[in-house]
Amino acid sequence: MVEKSTISYNFRLFFSLIIQMFIFFVAAENLDIPRAWFLFLVIAIYYLISFLVIYQKKPEIIRARGGRSFRSDTKKWDVPLLLAYSILGTFGQFIVAGWDLGHIHFWPLGLGYLVLGLVLYIVFAVLITWAMIHNPFFEPSVRLQEDRGQKVVKSGPYRIVRHPGYLAGILMHTGIAMVLGSGLALVYCFIIAFLLVVRTYLEDETLQRELDGYREYTQETRFRLIPGVW
Repeated sequence: MVEKSTISYNFRLFFSLIIQMFIFFVAAENLDIPRAWFLFLVIAIYYLISFLVIYQKKPEIIRARGGRSFRSDTKKWDVPLLLAYSILGTFGQFIVAGWDLGHIHFWPLGLGYLVLGLVLYIVFAVLITWAMIHNPFFEPSVRLQEDRGQKVVKSGPYRIVRHPGYLAGILMHTGIAMVLGSGLALVYCFIIAFLLVVRTYLEDETLQRELDGYREYTQETRFRLIPGVW
């Protein structure tokens, strides 16, 4: 019997994709945008493959992410940040891109950007899946998971940067804008990246204060988000 959390996990993914498609094409007022259809197909394929891989390797991640996004012990500062990212990142970028491609044509990005964007999206897909496989505590909101015996994860991509999930998010949004060919959506990525950088900083400070062994881990893996930079 399929677990309720597994159904919820997949429902959230594919329902959000349907909403993204809807708001994009409504904003564009045009269904004849081949690069958009290509992107949504790529996203659907990623959702399916990543689910199968993660479910086989770390099914507890599916259970955790299929539950509530916010818990009673979610850090108070993370509630507005996660909500802002959900609105501005998950959906806002598609409104901006749709309006741009359907009406403004602010800065059209040629086919070279499509190829580069697809590469970035593939790197995102590999990085985020790799991180989830190695980190059983990869939940939507920031909290100290005492109920799940949270400990420091040092393997996989966590040997390179301390927050590979946020790096993957920045790559994803950048890749989406490039695949769609929307220069305005690419500029808009700076807003999303800013939110993710702020969240990275606050989560890292929280873990240094509250998670045993994390401060020592920062001496082993020096960079939070971008190798060699920060």
